[in-house]
Amino acid sequence: MPNIAAVLREEILRLSRREARGQILSAKRATAQHRKDIAQLKRQVAALQSQVKRLSRMETRLSAGESAAPAGKQVRFVAKGLRSQRLRLGLSANELGKLIGVSGQSIYNWESGDTRPRAEQIARLATLRGLGKRAAQARLKQSSAPKARAKHR
Repeated sequence: MPNIAAVLREEILRLSRREARGQILSAKRATAQHRKDIAQLKRQVAALQSQVKRLSRMETRLSAGESAAPAGKQVRFVAKGLRSQRLRLGLSANELGKLIGVSGQSIYNWESGDTRPRAEQIARLATLRGLGKRAAQARLKQSSAPKARAKHR
């Protein structure tokens, strides 16, 4: 016949192991979830940092490009290139003209090869080369917003 103390000790050990296993399992699950959350946050931070870098580079390019064409670099003008750039940006000739500061008719004349833009206008065209559709639309809204406010006064 087994000793009652030994049976009692074995039962206590079994119950304590079971209880500890349950607590450890919940701690492991929580730890795994925390690690997943941390990894996701790290990915978000990396994406945001790359976005900030890209935007700051774009801002410096635009601010440097608005003053004039890059020093020492000759910017070429090709009529077909202007048309393809305008279509890529999804702009009409009038909208592109507003961005550059000329009329839509001038844009059409440039695209057809009838006339050629001046050097300062070529420099403005060069600044638009790095823009995407959204940035071009935002810049167009930004340039037309002060005029709209002035009309309402």
